[in-house]
Amino acid sequence: MKRYVGQRVPRVEDERLLAGRGCYTDDLRLEAQLHCVFLRSPHAHAILRRIDASAAEGTPGVMAILTASDYAADGLGGIEHVANPTHTHDVRQKAFAAPPGGRIVEMPHFPLARGRVRHVGEAVAAVIAESAGAARDAAERIEVAYAPLPAVVSPLAALGPGAPQLWEEVPRNLCFELHFGDAARTESALARAACVVRHDFVHNRVANGQLEPRAALGEFDAAAGLYTLRSGSQGVSRQQAVLAAALRVPAERVRVISPDVGGGFGARSNVYAEQLVVLWAAKRLGRPVKWTGERTEAFVSDYQGRDGVTRAALAFDADGRILGYDLEHFGNVGAYPMSYVPMGNGMRILSTVYHVPAAHLLLRGALTNTVPTGPYRGAGRPEMTHVVERLLDIGARRMKIDRAEIRRRNLVRREMLPYTTAMGLVYESGDFPACMERALAAADWAGFAQRRDEARSRGMRAGIGVANHVAAPVGAPGERIEIRIGEISEVEVISGTQSSGQGHETSLAQVVADALGVPIESVRLHTGDTAFVRHGGGTHSDRSMRIAGALLAQVSRDLIEKGRKEAARRLEASETDLVFEEGSYRVAGTDKSVALLELGPIDASGEFSGRIPAHPAGAAACELEVDAETGTVRVTRYTTCDDVGQPVNPMIVEGQAHGGITQGIGQALLEDVAYDAGSGQPIGGSFMDYALPRAEDLPDFAVGHFEDPLENNPLRVKGAGEGGTIPASAAVINALCDALGVEDVPMPATPEKVWKVLQG
Repeated sequence: MKRYVGQRVPRVEDERLLAGRGCYTDDLRLEAQLHCVFLRSPHAHAILRRIDASAAEGTPGVMAILTASDYAADGLGGIEHVANPTHTHDVRQKAFAAPPGGRIVEMPHFPLARGRVRHVGEAVAAVIAESAGAARDAAERIEVAYAPLPAVVSPLAALGPGAPQLWEEVPRNLCFELHFGDAARTESALARAACVVRHDFVHNRVANGQLEPRAALGEFDAAAGLYTLRSGSQGVSRQQAVLAAALRVPAERVRVISPDVGGGFGARSNVYAEQLVVLWAAKRLGRPVKWTGERTEAFVSDYQGRDGVTRAALAFDADGRILGYDLEHFGNVGAYPMSYVPMGNGMRILSTVYHVPAAHLLLRGALTNTVPTGPYRGAGRPEMTHVVERLLDIGARRMKIDRAEIRRRNLVRREMLPYTTAMGLVYESGDFPACMERALAAADWAGFAQRRDEARSRGMRAGIGVANHVAAPVGAPGERIEIRIGEISEVEVISGTQSSGQGHETSLAQVVADALGVPIESVRLHTGDTAFVRHGGGTHSDRSMRIAGALLAQVSRDLIEKGRKEAARRLEASETDLVFEEGSYRVAGTDKSVALLELGPIDASGEFSGRIPAHPAGAAACELEVDAETGTVRVTRYTTCDDVGQPVNPMIVEGQAHGGITQGIGQALLEDVAYDAGSGQPIGGSFMDYALPRAEDLPDFAVGHFEDPLENNPLRVKGAGEGGTIPASAAVINALCDALGVEDVPMPATPEKVWKVLQG
């Protein structure tokens, strides 16, 4: 029988997508639909004195101009983002617990500004018209009287003296201030260290550059009292619950449909203001309402990633072994507390794959006059990986120890497992030294000196860097799978997780095909619609195959047992005499058999709530060259060795790695959502200003697999969606500093910054 798990099965969805038969949100049209355009604030911080829409209301085709006062009059609520996520281990708890006398700030996010705007691009009014053009014309005629206020964009400035107060109910703009680890032991370790490396790192803010701009189509069926939202997302169940709460209706009166999605990266997990507004407007006007965002609009309204400052001190003994690690991290929350997931993940993972006897972290979240930040691929792990990997390189340089050797002396070794980190993570599997050695060998680390000399002969400066990493996948702790054998010999799978481009129609089908012994062509995956998805966590945090895959295997076994009774009836045999193999039930010792696909309709379902611990890990080596005359950096080689567990589809895993590496290289060298410190104005607002990496900026990637077996997952899956991103910025900057002979270069290391370093 043909086996599918572990094979490079071509993506079954690609034929549909490449032929133009995909269906994205903007492809959808409903009869009599109206169009929505948002008037957005040009100020980062201002009092809303007056909104005069009288001139705009007379624009031909305009049906309504809606503001926060209209929303309040209808008695609707704000978006409850639930910024404080579920605990890494115990899903009954929150990740952050407020200290005595303190608080963890969470507040509703209203879809239209109420009394004050708090970032450039915040929606002030929604214009609904017969066409998008008419809505834009009307939006330009709305007159808004603003009283500008001082703005702040940096988390350090927001928490400093004299910072403007963004919210009266949040003193000092401080969302939380929390201590983790053992401060006394860490202080003692630093005091007795032979070398203490101290450095401040700025994690530059990045935009979610999905291929598909956000869009939303809202509809209201008055007879049924049913709202329907069609909008690409990373999970319909969560969106249904949040939207229903804001609309003040039971969840079953909100249907959420996610068609094809052109990229998520974390930012499409949460509900957006525009999704709520089109539903509200559809009910008010009795017609469907559609909004499609423009790319420049995305730069001031899409949730953004990273953005923080880490002050760190890493203490070594005389042999280069880590004694203690002390950090202070300031996270930029943005104008509204949308998600603390990055800071929660960063806290847990801060020591990564290294043995750190004592660690302490002071963690602060700050409100600023910027677009809210939230999960972006890796969500906190790349930031903390960058810090420790950069400090190791700086420490090796100061102590005159080889950079690979200082890592060998500090890596958690396999014989130390199960290993509990200073922040309470438990690594149950993983051979971190072996991963690094394989990556170094594949990258020909030992032969780099010759390549450096060759580059020098061409007037180039070459450098090489390595970075290790580990992830702590968390994400939504609940999932549901339903499998049904239909009357037409097809296997229908309903999954609570859904694709945002990762290839679930293929990889999940591979698992089911193997488990049931059926051809992959017979498996049909249905996701992304709360009309039939009763529960699910969506796609993020390396969770889809780790949780849904394990549940698929369990439900498949249950389905086989359910089919046994019908097979026994048809074969006129006892259930105990039946053997299931190759997709059929056979009477033991005979040739009498019946195929599972012939027994429909039968079905089985299962739910899971909790955690399935797994820690995908690996190492990355980057090689690059610097043009000494221009400061231009070119990545020439990039090699990884990753332990993602068993790759269900190695081709898809490698594609995930390629995308993640590209995003990490982009942050290291090119990407930066920058704001003017005085006015709060974004400096770049399009891809003319914001530099995404292109194919010509990248080398061929050498992606290797390594598996240290995991016992608590029937598929041996650990996770593959984020490993490419997590070590990338550290590996690139390590290589760049090696080429330049300096301790650090701030990200993004643009040609201008590199050129200035060269001049110095």
